[in-house]
Amino acid sequence: MRKNNSRRSRFRLFIASHLVSFGAILITVIVIVEGSLFLTQPFPSHSVTHTSAAVRQTVSGGPPAINRSASLYVDPNASLTHAALAWATQSPKDAATMNSLAATPMAHWFGAWSGDIQSATNGYVSNALAANQIPVLVAYNIPGRDCGSYSRGGAANSDDYKNWITNFATGIGKRRAIVVIEPDAIDQLSCYTKSQQAGHLQLLAYAVNALTGQTKAAVYLDAGHPGWEPANIIADRLKSAGVDKATGFSLNVSNFHTTAENISYGNAISKQIANKHYIIDTSRNGNGPATGAEAWCNPSGRAFGQKPTLTTDEKLADAYLWIKNPGISDGNCGPHQLNTAPPQAGVWWPQYVLSLAPNNKP
Repeated sequence: MRKNNSRRSRFRLFIASHLVSFGAILITVIVIVEGSLFLTQPFPSHSVTHTSAAVRQTVSGGPPAINRSASLYVDPNASLTHAALAWATQSPKDAATMNSLAATPMAHWFGAWSGDIQSATNGYVSNALAANQIPVLVAYNIPGRDCGSYSRGGAANSDDYKNWITNFATGIGKRRAIVVIEPDAIDQLSCYTKSQQAGHLQLLAYAVNALTGQTKAAVYLDAGHPGWEPANIIADRLKSAGVDKATGFSLNVSNFHTTAENISYGNAISKQIANKHYIIDTSRNGNGPATGAEAWCNPSGRAFGQKPTLTTDEKLADAYLWIKNPGISDGNCGPHQLNTAPPQAGVWWPQYVLSLAPNNKP
């Protein structure tokens, strides 16, 4: 169970993964582990120059790092992209918001719903590189995922996961990409027994080794957000999960904490793990977190955050990305938006997108 506004409902997103036809009121359930469906970005401006980054090998021969020289991938075939564009066609007054959303680069989530994982990651990375853009992938299939809560699921056992993540990496191959490993896995360790915790950390370390050994991707272990565990606890867990071999760690995935809060938290963690770099999910953090017991679940009054970019003014912050897709429901909890009740986790919810837009400050 997540603390504060932390739960990220990402999974059932795969229930539908392919949207309804352009005319109907699409209820596209996208698969993402937070979203296989990974859309694009804010609404400020439609023509965003995502001056971002390709991935480069560090001079020391260590893990790849972000480099400022390429664009982040916008998948023209993503289910949510089609869903947003279809909604724009149906409702012209919402066109600016939805068209902008469809043009924003977002992460693509992979899990059991992805089918043959090697083929899935290979196809996705191939399409991105053919467009001369850098893809962001999320691996979300660890056994016992989400402590059995809304996004429960994952591989059947450790051996299945090792096989899955190895094939995930094989699909990427010796090509450039950005990979986020298992959102929430490190933060949620406390809900497991000691032996299960050890097993999870071993699997995370295995994932890091597979990805750094088989690919040229910049690899980031997820580390939660500032409202969860203290920095020293997360730093210790990251060490046990093999962060020394990774590029760094990710923060705020599917959450709402401000970029400034995450930078402070990230720096506190980083100084305890040899100054490792980090990336921040800014998809919905424009107004910071809400308050209350379920402030993590489709809270009102939130806003889109900074546009995805691999150029930041912070030494340790490699990128601000939209890892969570803001058009995807956190679960059937939280307040109604525009007279519609929140759908189950992972379902496309256009009314929530529209509730975020007025609060956005370009």
